[in-house]
Amino acid sequence: MAAATKLYKKSWVALRQMHQYRGIAGSSASASLKSRNELFNQEQRRQRDAIGRIEKIEVRYLGLPEDVTLVMNSHISTPYNCAQHLSEGHCKRAALALIDGSVHWDMHRPLQESCTLQLLNFNVTEPHAVNKAFWRTCSFMLGAALQRSFKDEANLQLHSFPGPNIKSGSFVHDIVLGAQNWVPTKAEMRAISAEMVKLAAQDLRIERLEVDQELAKEMFKDSHYKSEQLPSIAQQNQSRVTLYRLGEHIDISRGPMVASTRFLGKCTISAAHKIANEGSSDAYYRLQGVALPSGFSLNHFAYGLLEQRSRKLNSARLPNEPFEEQQQMQLS
Repeated sequence: MAAATKLYKKSWVALRQMHQYRGIAGSSASASLKSRNELFNQEQRRQRDAIGRIEKIEVRYLGLPEDVTLVMNSHISTPYNCAQHLSEGHCKRAALALIDGSVHWDMHRPLQESCTLQLLNFNVTEPHAVNKAFWRTCSFMLGAALQRSFKDEANLQLHSFPGPNIKSGSFVHDIVLGAQNWVPTKAEMRAISAEMVKLAAQDLRIERLEVDQELAKEMFKDSHYKSEQLPSIAQQNQSRVTLYRLGEHIDISRGPMVASTRFLGKCTISAAHKIANEGSSDAYYRLQGVALPSGFSLNHFAYGLLEQRSRKLNSARLPNEPFEEQQQMQLS
């Protein structure tokens, strides 16, 4: 009886210590996330307040039902605001904007000067750019889904996501885990896929914010890998870093991305490839998936072929390869 009582006490102490560890780890992660979002909000407000005198610009919308000129506010009005002047349908369908016939632009990114504007959806004649933005957004969303899926003790660290290559058959997010032998079960992969679907159902606006390198360092000071990547990223963009946010999830990307998480339709996170060990206890993993834009459907057999193809290791630059290669830089 004494032995059993002693064993019970040891088990209870271990359980309590585990909960205390999870509480501390969770608290730390939560505090970092909160701080990052506070800094994002503060810089967003600072940039808005710095606009000063509001100047008017002319935005020439080209498209259905007819071409029209809109008078908007420089550095405040966005393509989405322009769509609001057209119809609710334009707001719902437009995933990406095209400025002056050549520059692809985020729907919620303020316009800077007079321009022509086209609103792009997934049914345009040349869908490559909007599909690429969709693929990039899927990688970004996968980072958010992974953070929601893993427990604190897994020591998940988001590393990066390679630039989208639609021909590869999969979107990608590279991570580091505190385990060198993780082999996900089908149930675990379905759970991550389910988180992607939940994000889509929330219809979260995808926000873009350009910040200076020092602020980016402060925002990601708790992220070893992001901190390593920032100097190279800033060097290629005049000491500026472009951030994106959905919900509370913030990451680095050159963009552009589609307007909202609602554009994600059917989605499968199909593979998790171990890339290499990292130190004595961690390892790099490449998570891959495939998705269709909302409103698009395929029969079970055809979608199954896409899933099968997406499981093959994506050949994009690996997370343990030199980050400074501009041609294959992660945040394309």
